[in-house]
Amino acid sequence: MKSKDLKPHIGIFGRRNIGKSSLINAMIGQEVAIVSNEAGTTTDPVKKSMEIFGIGPVIITDTAGVDDEGKLGMMRVDKSFSVIPNIDFAILLIADNEFGYYELKIIDELDTYDTPYIIVHGKSDKTKITSATKSKIRMVSKASIIEYSIYDEVSLKNLVDAIVKEMPKSVYNQKSLLKGIIKPKDVVLLITPIDSEAPEGRMILPQVMALRDVLDNDAICIIVKETELEDFFKLGVKPAIAITDSQVFDQVSKIVPEDVMLTSFSIMLARFRGNFDAYIEGTPMIDKLKDGDRILMLESCTHQVSCEDIGRFKLPNWLEKHTGKKLYFDFAAGLTKFPKSLEDYAMIIQCGGCVVTEKQLNNRLKPAIKKQIPVSNYGMAIAFVTGIFDRVVEPFRKRQ
Repeated sequence: MKSKDLKPHIGIFGRRNIGKSSLINAMIGQEVAIVSNEAGTTTDPVKKSMEIFGIGPVIITDTAGVDDEGKLGMMRVDKSFSVIPNIDFAILLIADNEFGYYELKIIDELDTYDTPYIIVHGKSDKTKITSATKSKIRMVSKASIIEYSIYDEVSLKNLVDAIVKEMPKSVYNQKSLLKGIIKPKDVVLLITPIDSEAPEGRMILPQVMALRDVLDNDAICIIVKETELEDFFKLGVKPAIAITDSQVFDQVSKIVPEDVMLTSFSIMLARFRGNFDAYIEGTPMIDKLKDGDRILMLESCTHQVSCEDIGRFKLPNWLEKHTGKKLYFDFAAGLTKFPKSLEDYAMIIQCGGCVVTEKQLNNRLKPAIKKQIPVSNYGMAIAFVTGIFDRVVEPFRKRQ
C-alpha cells in the first residue's frame, strides 16, 4: 500500500558526464534517461520507478552533475543537493580515480542527513580503481566501494546486491500503525467526516492506511461518519479505540466515552513516522504565542485550496481564537523551500505527512528542531486548542 512517494528513494550523485544516467538505464533495463557524451545532459532531478529484489519497488533519482558551472549550472547543482534530505539511500558515482572536492561535498551533505550510501567506481572497463584512490576514500568514508562497468553484468549485480545489503531494512519494511495499541479481535472505530475536502468516491490515504492496519492486526474495523457516531454507541458496542479526523475532535470527544481511547489519524501518523517526542514537547508552546508571531504551516501534499482546508483556514482560525493573538501564517506545500528564514517563525506545524516517507518528513523538520523552534502536528495542535491534548496522545505516549 505504497504510493509512488512512499517507496524508498535512491539518489545517484556525481560529476557531469560520469555515467549516472547510463547507470540508471542499466539498473532499470530500459533507455529511460537521456545519455550523451556532452557534459550536463541531465539538468534537473528526474525520478524513475523500478523493482529491486530483496527491497521491492523503489524510486531512483537521477541528478545533474555537482561540478556544473556558471549561474545556471549553480542552480542545477543546488537542485541536485536539494534531493539529499528527501532520499533514503545514495549512490556516489566516481570514475577515472577522481575523488576530491566535489565528492567530499556530497559525502558531507549525506552525513548531515544520516543518509547511507555506497561509492561506485564506474567505467572500470577503461580504468580500474587504484589502491591510492581507495586509501583516499577510506580517510573520509567507511562506505562500500563497488567496481562497475556498463559492459559487465556481474558488476551490475554486485552493485544491486550492495544496495540491498546496505539499505536499512527499516526503510522498506512496513511498520504497523497500531502495533501495541490494539490486539486481535479488538473493535476499532474509525470516524471519517465527508466534506468538500474529501475526494469524490474514495477515502483519504490516512483512513485507508488505518483500515488496512486494523485488518493486518486481525482486529474488527467499524467505520462511521461523525453524524452517525451517537447511533453507533447506542448499539452497545465498546471499541478498544476510536480514531477520528482531527477537525471534528470537539464534537467527537463529547460523544466517545472517557473509558474509550481516542486519537486521530494525524496523531497516529505522527507517532508512526514523525518526531513524536518533538511534537509532544512543542505543542504546548501554542499558549506562549504572542501578537505578531509568525507560524509556518507545512503541508506534505499539494492540493486545491478551499474554505474547508484544515491547514490554511480552519486551524489558523482556531489558533487565533484560542490564543486571542493576531498571528501570521505562511504555507509551504510538498517539499518546497520555506518561504522565509526559519528564525522568522515562532512555531512550525506539520500535517500528518501521509504522502511522504519517514526520512522526508523528519528531515523537513530537523533544521527547526536543531534551532529549538517549537514544532507541532495538525492533529496535536487541534487537540490542544480543543482542550483534549492529553487524552488523544495518551494511547501512544505510554507506549513510547
